[in-house]
Formats: sequence, C-alpha cells, structure tokens
Amino acid sequence: MEELNTKVCILQSHLYDLVDCVRENERKKKQFEALESHFLTLNSLHELVECLLDDTKKVFGLDAVTFTLVDEKQELVQFLTEDGLYLPNEPCLLLIENVEPLNHLFGKAIRPFLGKYRDEDCSDFFPEMAQKPASVAIMPLFRRGNYLGSLNLGSMESGRFSAEMATDYLERLSFVVSLCLENTLNFEFLRRTSFIDALTGVNNRRFFDQRIGEEIDRAQRTSEPLSCLFLDIDYFKGINDTYGHQMGDQVLAEIAEVIRSQLRSNDVLARYGGEEFIALLSNASEKKALEVAERIRKKVAERTLESKNERTIIVNISIGVATFTPGSKGQGLKINARELVSMADQALYEAKNNGRNCVVSGGILPVSSAMENVRQA
Repeated sequence: MEELNTKVCILQSHLYDLVDCVRENERKKKQFEALESHFLTLNSLHELVECLLDDTKKVFGLDAVTFTLVDEKQELVQFLTEDGLYLPNEPCLLLIENVEPLNHLFGKAIRPFLGKYRDEDCSDFFPEMAQKPASVAIMPLFRRGNYLGSLNLGSMESGRFSAEMATDYLERLSFVVSLCLENTLNFEFLRRTSFIDALTGVNNRRFFDQRIGEEIDRAQRTSEPLSCLFLDIDYFKGINDTYGHQMGDQVLAEIAEVIRSQLRSNDVLARYGGEEFIALLSNASEKKALEVAERIRKKVAERTLESKNERTIIVNISIGVATFTPGSKGQGLKINARELVSMADQALYEAKNNGRNCVVSGGILPVSSAMENVRQA
C-alpha cells in the first residue's frame, strides 16, 4: 500500500508539472499572439524598429535582440533619420548594404538558424557586444524572393536555442515580421514619394507644412530655439530665359544639393515653390542660424555650372532668417507657424532690396507676439 501511495504521489507530481507546463505554454502563446497583433498595428519603420528591439526582448526574456535591415541604396537610413531616430544610439539596429551575410547563413533553405553562437556564422548579427550570447536564433525576413533583413535573438543560456528545437513559432514570427516589414517599407516609400520634390530630391511644401507644427511643438517642449531660413536663387528667371528651362532645372537641383550638404541630418529642407527653398534648424539660435545661412550663401557662390555652349553660370542666393526662442517664458505658448515663415520671408525681401547675395535676419519671434496668438486661438 505504501508503495502504491508513493507511485500515486509521483504521478500527481508529474501531472502538476505537466499542468504547469501547459499553463506556461498557454501564457507564452498569448504573449506571442499579442506581440504579433501589435506588430500589425505599426505604421512607421521607426515604430517597428523600436518594437522589435524592445518588446521582443521583454516578451521572450532574451539577453540580446538585434535587427538587421538590408539598405542597398541607403534610403532606410534617411527614412529613420527623418523620423527622428538617432542611429548612433541604436547599436542593435544593423543596416547592411548587401545580402551576402544573409545568403551565407541561410543559403537556399531560408529557415531560422538555431544553435550555439559561432563567430564564423553569427558575428555579423551580434557585433560590438561585450559578451556574446551562448545560443542564438537568427530568423530570415524574406518576401517575394528578396531578403529584407533578419531578426536576431540571443540568450546567455547555451540550451535556450538548439538545432533540434521545433521552429514552428519562430517561423511564424519570421513570417509575420517579414509581412509587417514589407508593408511598412511600402508605406514609407509611398509617403516619401508624396513628400519629395521630384526635380530636386528634397522635401516638398506639403511635407514642410506638416513638419513645421511638429518642430514648433518640440521647441516649446524642450525650450530650445528653432530657426527658419527662407532661401531664394537670385535672378533665376534670367537663367531660364538665357540658358533654357533644362539648365534652370539643373541649377535648382545643384543648389538644393549645396543647401542640403550644409545642414544637419535632423534639419528640415524643402522646396517651397519655384526657385525658393525653406529650412528649419532645430536647436539653432539666431547666431547659429546666421552662421549656417552665410555658409550656404558662400558655398552657392563658389559653385559654378557650365551651359551646353560651355558658358560659365555663376549662381547667387539670398537668405532671410527668423528665430523662435521659447525659453522659460515661452513654455505653454502656441505660436503661429505662418508667423515664423512670414518673418523669414520678410527678411528675405530685405536681402533682395539690399542688393541680393546676402543674409538678413528678421530677428527673434517676440514672446508678446506669441501671447497674442494664444489669445486669438
């Protein structure tokens, strides 16, 4: 009888363990499904990157998660930077210019790689880590015959991932993330197409009108200055009339590139219309904005172009500057975006009247003016 009771106790213990295991698996399944559902709601590449790196690590209790993206034309860098992601602060986001590391690891199988960490296979997916994971699961993100990247999971437990493990859940996760990534990239490309000026390659006015409100809100939250540059190519009509509209288009594209080269990656540059450009410089005082504007003016003046008949074309630019400085007194005030642009436009008008090829500041947007806008809102 005693032996029977012992066996019953052992069976009960095994049963309890089995029930606990089932409950734990059910809990993980619900977490997994919730994570999948969350992925499907994301609308931007920036959001998807942050979710994959942070939420995946928390949900699965991992020691390391990295995300590889194939960026052959370096377009994704621009998307992410324009969306406010500071790439130097994201060492777990890996942007690669070709698919060779993915081809080397996955070959034609295109199935998750599971097993012990080996430098020859895994170093490209877990770089610059003080301590490498003991075991890894590297999942290919593959759609319509092309590698989009990989989601890379790492654990300090040597037995967490092994080649003998069933990969059903991981393959499903790989499929869902691939689908989300494909949809997100399509959305980003579509959004970029609708916000980019086809001739110059810089943002268009529609994009600028959307961003200026966001930049003003950010300046007020952080109490950091925001400067606006209004730029206009001098005597542009004469260039069109003398050299033709094709040459005029080339001048616009060249000058846009010169302006962009003097701005930071987080500054906003747009073609405002015709030969006019406009830029927003975050955390830039009036003094800093004037320095940037003068640097742009000089770079444009130094740039020479040749027409079809080899005549040298020298282009100059006039720039108006306006600055909003919220400071402690500006906290909570809502300025009108049009007022900042109008102030820069008026300064540009003065630059034109002063002989062109110069920079004029319209000053700092006064707090009293901002207060008036609040009363009228």
